[in-house]
Amino acid sequence: MQLPILRRMGATTSAVRSRVTASPNYRDGKFRAHEPAHVVATPEAEGPGSLLGTMWRERGRGRPAGRVPLVRPQHPAQPAELAVTWYGHATSVVEVDGARFLLDPVFGRRASPSGIVGPQRLHPVPGTIAELPPLDAVVISHDHYDHLDEPSIVTLERTHRPHYVVPLGVDEHLRAWGVPAGRITSLDWRESTVVAGITLTCTEARHFSGRGFVRDQTLWAAWSLRGPRHAVFFGGDSGPTHSYADIGTDLGPFDLTIIPVGAYSVHWPDIHLDPEQAISAHLDVNRGGTEAVMLPIHWATFNLAHHWWSEPIRWARRVAADKGVRLVAPLVGARVDLSGGDVDAVVAQHQDPWWEPAAGPEDHD
Repeated sequence: MQLPILRRMGATTSAVRSRVTASPNYRDGKFRAHEPAHVVATPEAEGPGSLLGTMWRERGRGRPAGRVPLVRPQHPAQPAELAVTWYGHATSVVEVDGARFLLDPVFGRRASPSGIVGPQRLHPVPGTIAELPPLDAVVISHDHYDHLDEPSIVTLERTHRPHYVVPLGVDEHLRAWGVPAGRITSLDWRESTVVAGITLTCTEARHFSGRGFVRDQTLWAAWSLRGPRHAVFFGGDSGPTHSYADIGTDLGPFDLTIIPVGAYSVHWPDIHLDPEQAISAHLDVNRGGTEAVMLPIHWATFNLAHHWWSEPIRWARRVAADKGVRLVAPLVGARVDLSGGDVDAVVAQHQDPWWEPAAGPEDHD
């Protein structure tokens, strides 16, 4: 009988390698992006600016001081033309042109292979997997524990048995957890598939992958979801990259972007965007246009860095206002319905600074 921690880690390295080595992006034993991503910046390795020093000085900043307000998700029976419901961190339900997709489902208590140690959720999940409406597909960006959660996949298999669209190699994790190969589509960068009339394109990101001691055996990605009338960009995880401009040229512009704004640090500048970089990414994938709406994600739910808990949304809102970007800041669990004609009115409905009562005394503008 397999230990729970080993099961949660997913497929073995050898199983994944047998699946991915034919990819042109897999070279010299691992996946390689056009822009390398250093997990920890070498100039900060020693001295007063060290990672350990930062962890000690800024410990506790990433947690809310009070209760995080939630709303229970309300999904219509039929998917809308364009809507998104944020469940916290990267987990979201997207509706586009009558199809419905679940992004990076993490409903577990910890982003970890262990049930007792590792980053713990800072607020409850606003709704359960069993309460999710029918899904056309589950879309996964990469295999890190805060984006791919084995207990959540097991529950999805019990309640929904959905189709999965994943980067190359992540399919082996799903198969190890009992998902039949016939319900998994795995793609390399720049490859596409069509689900329910929506073209899903796997795009390059600047990040890394791994659930154990060996990195970069599975691919990491951002995603374009384009229907006949609307398009959505899901950023997954990434640091700043020229790929955003390429995505904008090839696949943009978009009506909605879902882009991470949290867990940034000077100690790992290549793998996560800070809020200002996230706004730039939004503009890049939209070819500089400001018509699209941006949903900031990857903050509020797990403490994965050293900044203040609400700093990402506060910073993102300031930059968005300066750049003329339509940014929404919904409560966790809230649905943003952009299907109607008055987008500005919808954006205005999701501007309440709900995080302020939960933030600590120093965690304010």
